[in-house]
Amino acid sequence: MLARPLGKDPRRGIERDLSSMRKYFCTFPQNLISEPIVSHTLGEKFGVIPNIRAASITDSTALVAVEIEGEDAAIALSVEYMRERGVQVEEIKEDSV
Repeated sequence: MLARPLGKDPRRGIERDLSSMRKYFCTFPQNLISEPIVSHTLGEKFGVIPNIRAASITDSTALVAVEIEGEDAAIALSVEYMRERGVQVEEIKEDSV
């Protein structure tokens, strides 16, 4: 049996179980481009660890590929929050060989 990775909960400074990592492609509308939703808010509000893997930002839109690591429920709440704010969020599923 493989051990689950542990990491620091950024809100509490304690070790916790990081059971999942999901990848998403996010499209941010113009009014949200300057807000640190991924880089700050997701970790602060939901205790997940976001990792921006790629981004393309113009004056009118931002396209961001992000990995979100954390507990399944926290990841789901993070995605729901982004969608409620107006971000289009699509999960990137990797094909298994």
